[in-house]
Amino acid sequence: MSIVRQVVLDTETTGLEWRQGERVIEIGCVELVSRKLTGRHFHQYLNPEKAIAAGAQAVHGLTDEFLADKPKFADIADEFLAFIEGAELIIHNAPFDVGFLDNELGLLKREPLKSVSGNIIDTLRMARDLRPGKRNGLDALCIEFGVDNSGRQLHGALLDAELLSDVYLAMTRGQDSLMMDLDMASFDPGWAKGERPPIRLLTATAEELADHERVLGEIDRESKGKTLWRQLGA
Repeated sequence: MSIVRQVVLDTETTGLEWRQGERVIEIGCVELVSRKLTGRHFHQYLNPEKAIAAGAQAVHGLTDEFLADKPKFADIADEFLAFIEGAELIIHNAPFDVGFLDNELGLLKREPLKSVSGNIIDTLRMARDLRPGKRNGLDALCIEFGVDNSGRQLHGALLDAELLSDVYLAMTRGQDSLMMDLDMASFDPGWAKGERPPIRLLTATAEELADHERVLGEIDRESKGKTLWRQLGA
């Protein structure tokens, strides 16, 4: 079986926009290996050396006083990068977290995340593709996929990474089989020697066709009429 290492990552910040000088104040990561939680995690609060915006504090509850004696990003950068090195990153609304972390790395003259980790998966984008037109915040996805988020009174990087790992596994359920290596030497479907069974042709019912058209309509509305099949049809 091939080994796939993934790291589910979340951050909390002093505000919404790193381009305006906002900084990372918490990083939480949990490790998945071959779609199984390993129990390994990375978690760190950070002193941003600037005040936290009132709106951000209302979201995560972290205060300037609490973070005053915490290490700076420069102090933990090597440990953080070692944890995520070579892993595929799973992040909800990835452009937000990646933007902030790349900014922190840039301030230290370090390479961006994509040069350290493997692929980056944005679960918000995945959720929008799966659930067009619906709310796809982490709380909504926990409800949709039966993940217990009763302990999430405020946002927290490590807790949110743990919840997101469960949501991601639920959203991608069924992919476990893609990670199995088949022993082709012993694989004998029977029809390999000319005994292929007749092919069954299944046609969609009227109800299934209506459901399909409904989903296409939802995707079309979500994209504001920019779907290629509508343009070609016109």
